[in-house]
Amino acid sequence: MLNLLDLRARELTARELNTLLPRAEIDVEAALKAVEPVLADVATRGEQAIIEWSEKFDRCRPPRLRVSQAAREEALAQLDPKVRRALEIAITNARAGHRAQLPQPATTTIIPGGIVKQRWIPVKRVGLYVPGGLAVYPSSVVMNVVAAQVAGVESIAVASPPQAAFDGQVHPTILAACELLGVNEIYAMGGAQAIGAFAYGFTTSEGESCAPVDVVTGPGNIYVAAAKRAVQAVCGIDAEAGTTEIAIIADGEANPAYLARDLISQAEHDPAAASVLITDSEELAAKVNERITQFAAQTTHAQRVRTALSGPQSGIILTRDLQHSVEVANTYGAEHLEIQTRNPEEVSEQIYNAGAIFLGPYSPVPLGDYLGGSNHVLPTGGTARYASGLNVHAFIKSVQEVNYTRQALAQLAQPLSDLARAEDLPAHADAVNARASDSGELAAETNLEGTGQSSNRATETEVGQ
Repeated sequence: MLNLLDLRARELTARELNTLLPRAEIDVEAALKAVEPVLADVATRGEQAIIEWSEKFDRCRPPRLRVSQAAREEALAQLDPKVRRALEIAITNARAGHRAQLPQPATTTIIPGGIVKQRWIPVKRVGLYVPGGLAVYPSSVVMNVVAAQVAGVESIAVASPPQAAFDGQVHPTILAACELLGVNEIYAMGGAQAIGAFAYGFTTSEGESCAPVDVVTGPGNIYVAAAKRAVQAVCGIDAEAGTTEIAIIADGEANPAYLARDLISQAEHDPAAASVLITDSEELAAKVNERITQFAAQTTHAQRVRTALSGPQSGIILTRDLQHSVEVANTYGAEHLEIQTRNPEEVSEQIYNAGAIFLGPYSPVPLGDYLGGSNHVLPTGGTARYASGLNVHAFIKSVQEVNYTRQALAQLAQPLSDLARAEDLPAHADAVNARASDSGELAAETNLEGTGQSSNRATETEVGQ
């Protein structure tokens, strides 16, 4: 079922290789034109625009945009106990995995009396998007909310599309997951209109205010990705998430049934999902294709899977050897990369482009999707070359505090002045020299204190503490 790309006899540059690899074709620019009027309308008309666009795109009208407390509590009360237990495990494991990402403050003495302190400050308010198209994703609630909570964000709002099957309300499993996490600000809105609502803010007809957020995160379709690109001048975003993808590096010892199952599991997300096997074993490639044909016919979303696996974004890539497989994987930069080889840890050390890496036969991607403790919101479309998966850093800012005594400043005054004047910025030098000498502003301050007038300046001793 998977198309075969044989690279064994081809010597290719990185650029040539990149053009040959299977990719999903995504035209964000075209989607951007489609979402611009939606965003402009939401910015101007607020709630009414959100409701009208929901009626058009979601084919239902939410009874109210903000979900009531009663609806949240009812959703949790009616949640299947088995699903609740699974969500509670996911939350616990995700908290543990994300706490390990928290950076620690550090104080560095640059020179005696000259200190630079590194601080990490969470943003105040975030808007978290949870998709609701082909499937319901309470796991995405966990991934977004836990990362923000561990980062220390004070105000968290969640948006998910209204569902016609639930009279325009958010899917109850999404509501239940939010309730488990203690999120009480949830909106029945999806698509570009939800991203615009978070970026610009709005007020409901009941007088409830949805304040603009500092950061918007969460996966979605191409229109959500385009809307996130459009609002970057107003607020921060995590990434422009594209269609999901998996790549697997496998050698001849890998289990073909496991590989087939993993490729199918990713394909069931979306007809445009990408599933790519990278192997130096022609025999294994044939066995995997046989298993895929067998298993795909038995799976629930068989047509969706067949479309994804037979599309140009999926395939089997035959390589010369394991090192060549690593080269291909780094060029591809998969959202999810499984390594099912002998000594997968050693192979992983050579990988520098991947959203998340899953080692060995017992760490399949679905583990990371749900309970593994990692985050499943990951860079797609090769953006793993420069982007990371969703983590606490999406919600915190790095700030440096600079604290020098007068003596420490004086040590750097001459070289600083030389650089400032080389850049034709003499006032920079003057600002430093006035403080580094006994004259200028320091003398003026002393005169003020001598006349009984108060000064808010810290003393040299206090500054150095």
